[in-house]
Amino acid sequence: MMKKRKIFRFVGIGIVIFLIVAQFFPIEKTNPKSDPSLDFLTITDPSKNIAENIKGSCYDCHSNEVRYPWYTDVAPVSWWVKSHIENGRKHLNFSLWGQYDEEKKNHKLDECVFYVEKNWMPLLSYKFAHPSSKLSVDQREELIVFFRSLQVD
Repeated sequence: MMKKRKIFRFVGIGIVIFLIVAQFFPIEKTNPKSDPSLDFLTITDPSKNIAENIKGSCYDCHSNEVRYPWYTDVAPVSWWVKSHIENGRKHLNFSLWGQYDEEKKNHKLDECVFYVEKNWMPLLSYKFAHPSSKLSVDQREELIVFFRSLQVD
């Protein structure tokens, strides 16, 4: 019994030390500069409702307009959030929409439709931390119709 207690104590102290040291390695929170004329919402000019839904549910991971909440000041959570943002931007960056060719735009719109239909975007972890990002069935349907309307044959 004493051995288990010592192990738990050793592990606990190790975790505390890790968490303290981790705070000395913050993430970079500067958003890349963007040309507003290349932005998805500028180019596509959606209705106010659709623009608000896209901004509120997509832009924090899929644009250069990320709003970093307070918990991104706490490692290792901040590292996890930053990796989500980098991965999101890599797959789709609405701030660079004007740089995509028509084939890539169509492909990204197909992906938007697919992920919104499946309710896979926004991610569950994002919806948990940002309840206002949750899309109702009607909001998802509006987005799907909008994304499909932008596709070029």
